[in-house]
Amino acid sequence: MFFSSNEKHVTVSARHLGLLRLLSVVPAELGRRCIAHIKAVAGMDVAEKRRPLDGRCIYQRENGSSLDLRINTLPTLYGEDVTLRLLDRDNRLLALEELGLLRRDHNQLLSLLNSPSGLMLVTGPTGSGKTTTLYACLSYLNNGERKINTIEDPVEYAVQGIRQSQINPKIEVDFPELLRSVLRQAPDVIMVGEVRDPVTAETAVRAANSGHLVLATLHAPVAAGAIQSMLSLGVHPHFLASSLLGVMAQRLVRTLCPQCKTSFDIADSPHTFDEVKRWMEAEQGKVLYGPVGCDACHMTGYTGRTGVFEVLPISRDLRKLIMAREPIQVVRQKAVADGMVEFRHSALLKVARGETSVEEVFRAVPTEYLGVDD
Repeated sequence: MFFSSNEKHVTVSARHLGLLRLLSVVPAELGRRCIAHIKAVAGMDVAEKRRPLDGRCIYQRENGSSLDLRINTLPTLYGEDVTLRLLDRDNRLLALEELGLLRRDHNQLLSLLNSPSGLMLVTGPTGSGKTTTLYACLSYLNNGERKINTIEDPVEYAVQGIRQSQINPKIEVDFPELLRSVLRQAPDVIMVGEVRDPVTAETAVRAANSGHLVLATLHAPVAAGAIQSMLSLGVHPHFLASSLLGVMAQRLVRTLCPQCKTSFDIADSPHTFDEVKRWMEAEQGKVLYGPVGCDACHMTGYTGRTGVFEVLPISRDLRKLIMAREPIQVVRQKAVADGMVEFRHSALLKVARGETSVEEVFRAVPTEYLGVDD
């Protein structure tokens, strides 16, 4: 949720299925009082309006459940902006089968997770569901036979059987410090919330090379780009090549409302899905579906979100390319030749199955990764 201060009013908005929706516009004075109340409840300095601040509070619902609110303020031209991140600890974690993976990608992911050691990276922009994917992976691994430690910012879901730690920059306890300490706890599996500095990258690779299964997120546009991102953080190509198991890149697209979606006959364009026909079932790809809008979907045409993925297992040939520091294009071409289902094919399959629309795919996935200019 967002409180945005303007010259004469304060807007209140929220993100729904990835898109910002305006909820209300309140007078400036009332908006400032609301912001001051939020800061006070979160234990923040109400008088400090010149610096960004962070706070937290727990909201108890009438049904006994609790909502964890992470709050950040930012000084702007007309006053403070406030962002509230709502973490519902009672939300059910998704299983691997519910992420939206193709059958082939799902099997490859299971193969990576069943490895005794190595590094698996999940990449994508902010808000693309990387943390949800990691929690699904941890739920699969959490069978009581492995010691699992996580390092997160923040801990979004408390999972029984997993040892979870949260960074605290105020006392200089960040990812590198916690990761070094976790390694002394003799874990089998380590989850690192985000690799964003050279020390964390190097330590994660070293842990993977020393017999631990390490899962981590990283910002990279495509699966092959994660390799370049790790190298740019100073990781030695030999150690990265020997430890990396695979990379999964992802985006989120909205799913069409099943009650109001409309179909379009594509008999005049029989070759629309030729590229992905080998992964399709017989009845798929005969029509296109688009959004309409009804009461069930609040007139948006969409009711949920699903993932579009690239799963890149690291083969022996790819390890040689990593050690040679070959560019992203070379690594990507080799991965596709080895059978990787790239973004454009994964997105096309979602459209062919009637899960989403062409417009939504173009909104969520950059055209350069859809092969539009090829």
